Amino acid sequence: MLKKLLPLLLSTVALSANAETIRIAIGTQDTTINCATGGLLIRELKLLEKYLPKDGKYKDAQYDIQWKNFTSGAPLTNEMVAGKLDIGSMADFPGSFNGAAFQKAGRQSQFITVLSGSTQGSGNGIVVPKASSIQSLAELKGKTISVPFASTAHGMLLRAVKAQGWTPDRDVTIVTQAPEVAGSALQANKIDAHADFVPFAELFPHRGYARKIYDGSQANAPTLHGSLVDTDFAKKYPEIVVAFLRAAIEADRLVTAEPEKYSELIAKVTGIEAEINYLFHGPLGLQTRDFTWKPEYRQAVQTSIETLRLMKRTETDLDPKTFINDQYLRTAFKQAGLDYDAQLKHYGRHPLAAKDAVTGKAITDFKQVAQVWVEGEPLVRSYATATTAFAELGKLEKAGKKVRVVYAHDRNTGLKLLAEDAWFVAGKNEVSSFLQKDAAEAWAKKNGGKVLDFNAAKAGA
Repeated sequence: MLKKLLPLLLSTVALSANAETIRIAIGTQDTTINCATGGLLIRELKLLEKYLPKDGKYKDAQYDIQWKNFTSGAPLTNEMVAGKLDIGSMADFPGSFNGAAFQKAGRQSQFITVLSGSTQGSGNGIVVPKASSIQSLAELKGKTISVPFASTAHGMLLRAVKAQGWTPDRDVTIVTQAPEVAGSALQANKIDAHADFVPFAELFPHRGYARKIYDGSQANAPTLHGSLVDTDFAKKYPEIVVAFLRAAIEADRLVTAEPEKYSELIAKVTGIEAEINYLFHGPLGLQTRDFTWKPEYRQAVQTSIETLRLMKRTETDLDPKTFINDQYLRTAFKQAGLDYDAQLKHYGRHPLAAKDAVTGKAITDFKQVAQVWVEGEPLVRSYATATTAFAELGKLEKAGKKVRVVYAHDRNTGLKLLAEDAWFVAGKNEVSSFLQKDAAEAWAKKNGGKVLDFNAAKAGA
């Protein structure tokens, strides 16, 4: 009897040994909405479960997927280094600090993908209180600017200050302030200006208590948010890392196809208004969801490491060439039937495939595109020009329609703007949009026209 039972017992023991429970602990930054494809959307849509390996050495594996949300990269890094998280998403600046912290602990992390970013630097920005008379960075000399220290916005601010020829603490005072504190400070006029990362330089103006006066692209400092992995975890479970990236690619495909729908989902989870989510994730967005490691993004990580050294935050000799690892991403692209090298060369924003809401003609020139999101409508309306959009706004209001948001594009840079806080030049049969008042004044002087704020431009139409 024992001889008959022995093979069965050995088989059971072997099966138990193979039935490993694999923890996959992922740190997200839900309110940093350009990380959505590497966290929130994967979690809410259960996309990781779809791609996790179920054959080979994973045939009998059980997965324990754990999610934890953070408001910034520093505490996320602390938990990764402590071994409580395996994967985490953050910006280039805190991401570099992540690599340095792992190195200090005698271990290693790797930057495995970009999620969203701007090769010019859009996403980071500087705002002032709504009632402030300040219109440009140059007017902040001698003032106090707050920023979340050790964030990507901090790096942007230091570069912007340097470009002005200023010295911190002599020409401008920089203090640390978290976004949630800055919002109250701006409302109470307790701070001259605040620099921040996605989405706060747009969110605060949208909520009505700040004005954006500076976009990170003006510092010409590429910026990104991406995902990192504990190298020990990646070496042990490379197929799971690829599965995570496959899930991120799927999330990107879904939000590209239906940006309004998923902007609403992000809003439901985070409390960040869908109008702001669409500003980033919609077509021609403020940033581009692009996973490939373009030279500009590699340089952003290099610059972040160098800035950390200058700030004496770390003595790291972290090497971007080994810190950034795109091999898992290349495998994920191949499995998804995508061409990594072709995407690596592509710099265009997610395109707008739409017809003018008035003429019905396909929009082919995107320099003056404007969009209007009407309350109760599932899709954003698109117009070939701001001129047409403003004319339609009056009609919509007369018809009793409530407009959620109006988007315009900077005439000089193509930057997507919240029209309510932009400046406009009404010229001969056209309205041009600008982020900054001085840019609008320069355009009006050169091309003729009158500088208007949003309400005046709308009334004039």
